[in-house]
Amino acid sequence: MSDYSHEWLCRQIVDGAQDAIIFADRERIVRLWNSGAEAIFGYSRIEAIGQDIEIIIPEKLIDRHRQGYRKVMETGDSKYGRELLSVPAIRKDGARISIEFSIVIVKSNEGRVVGSAAVIRDVTARWEREKALKEALKSHATAV
Repeated sequence: MSDYSHEWLCRQIVDGAQDAIIFADRERIVRLWNSGAEAIFGYSRIEAIGQDIEIIIPEKLIDRHRQGYRKVMETGDSKYGRELLSVPAIRKDGARISIEFSIVIVKSNEGRVVGSAAVIRDVTARWEREKALKEALKSHATAV
């Protein structure tokens, strides 16, 4: 016999993860926001829960996000369960960051899609290093 329940174990893992773990329902409303999401995006759990997930999406990408989200909620299928998606995001302070994420389509016991969870990593530092390296290589090639 174990000293912990499955629910307790899942809560410990989700709450302790450094990556953001977010769940939004069919209407895009945030219902789960872990401590990793707080650290990455700057919104506390209290601030984020009940808000539209679009609080972290750059304005120019909102229409595309809505279309994609609607399609996933209707079909229950997304290629980003198997592939990482790299996109810009917005922090509470307005700073633009680069993130990578995959999603999990969450279904009821009856098989109805109830929302999606995203596991998100801030890759801004890596993206900036790669950009600087490309620019340095480009400058070097031009100078030669």
